[in-house]
Amino acid sequence: MYKSSFLEYLQIEKNASPLTVEHYAHDIDEFFVFLQTEQLSIEQCEYSDIRIFLSGLYDRGLSRRSVSRKVSSIRSLYRFLEREEKVKQNPFSFVSLPKAAHPIPEFFYEEELQELFTVSDLEDPLGQRNQAILELLYGTGIRVSECTNVELRDLDFSLSTLLVHGKGNKERYVPFGAFASQALKHYIEDGRGKLLQKGKGNTDRLLLNAKGGPLTARGIRLILNKLVDKTAITADISPHKLRHSFATHLLNAGADLRSVQELLGHSQLSSTQIYTHVSKDRLRNVYMDSHPRANK
Repeated sequence: MYKSSFLEYLQIEKNASPLTVEHYAHDIDEFFVFLQTEQLSIEQCEYSDIRIFLSGLYDRGLSRRSVSRKVSSIRSLYRFLEREEKVKQNPFSFVSLPKAAHPIPEFFYEEELQELFTVSDLEDPLGQRNQAILELLYGTGIRVSECTNVELRDLDFSLSTLLVHGKGNKERYVPFGAFASQALKHYIEDGRGKLLQKGKGNTDRLLLNAKGGPLTARGIRLILNKLVDKTAITADISPHKLRHSFATHLLNAGADLRSVQELLGHSQLSSTQIYTHVSKDRLRNVYMDSHPRANK
């Protein structure tokens, strides 16, 4: 009962995305299993019990990031129950966790990406679509969820800009270049219409699957894996890795952090600063080439 009320609160009052609600539900289910094992009710749970719960998470080898997310989910549940006067205190309010370390984002080198853009069959509707996906993800840095939601009306070829519907219903405009423009036009004028004919009805979504329906995020991940298998690239690929590559290459070429922040749709500059770690080589080269006392 508590779980369903809380998830409904997240959906209606907090306007949380389906994926966020799913994560909360998974974390809460895990906590309820612990309570059942310990023969505790959610009202009886105390801080000493929480320490046992956390020890179990760490014993399973979970990262600090994963543990922090679970604590945040269950803490939010208790706050909701406090507000609804179902519990008297929130035992998770006493829990203090170290901040999760931010791993340096993985990215492709420009030479690796060059090969990736040559493997799609541009005479085939699916090949045209796949090329459009690559150009969109790498050429704009948008998230895979944003990519699947792109509609035809969001593209402005006269200004070479894309209207992106981001997290929290926030919108932003991002530019795209000549290669993306060419790939998108080719797909829209040829392949997309052929794919659309296989579907049961019209859709305004830009990216379609083989049956003519809207392409999903999972579908895009599978497509990228198939494309990278056709290359000599040994590294794993993901939509987010292309996003990391977009940001890294911009910074390495001299783009300022604030501009990259706006392009990525980050609300906080700290989210963008993780990319400064991977541009240190460029900074060193700039220093060595520019400072009068760097070289003899």
